[in-house]
Amino acid sequence: MKKLLAITLALALGLGITACGGKDAGGYKTADVQAMADAGAFSEELEELDADVAFALYRLADAGLEREDLKDCAVLRSAGATCEEGAVLVLSSEKAAKSAGDALKTYVQGQIDANVDYLPAEIPKLEGAYIDVKGSTVLMVVANNLDAAKDAVK
Repeated sequence: MKKLLAITLALALGLGITACGGKDAGGYKTADVQAMADAGAFSEELEELDADVAFALYRLADAGLEREDLKDCAVLRSAGATCEEGAVLVLSSEKAAKSAGDALKTYVQGQIDANVDYLPAEIPKLEGAYIDVKGSTVLMVVANNLDAAKDAVK
């Protein structure tokens, strides 16, 4: 009887975990940013930014978003030695995520324009920036090893 109860509880727990995991299926997770760093995607240790700073930095308001649309995020960014950064933004809807993705493309172009003379060696990283929208999430990566970053979020 105890074994049957233990098996039943284990199955219920497994189903509960699977149900929660399915909610994020197809989207990026904030933990993906640290996974990219752990995979060696970046050439330096990056600093963590909070959601308010990220909202302002990426000019999400200019994309028609409200601060409340940014439900969660994880952002790691260089303190200035490089232009490397990784971000996962979790938005309130797929439409908001698409708008945020467009804002990130504009942000990267602004970084290219601002750093062409200041950090010219970083321009290839910026030109190769990876921005992807999945569901209500957006991933942006500017990395020394973009392949390592992409492998970390598969």
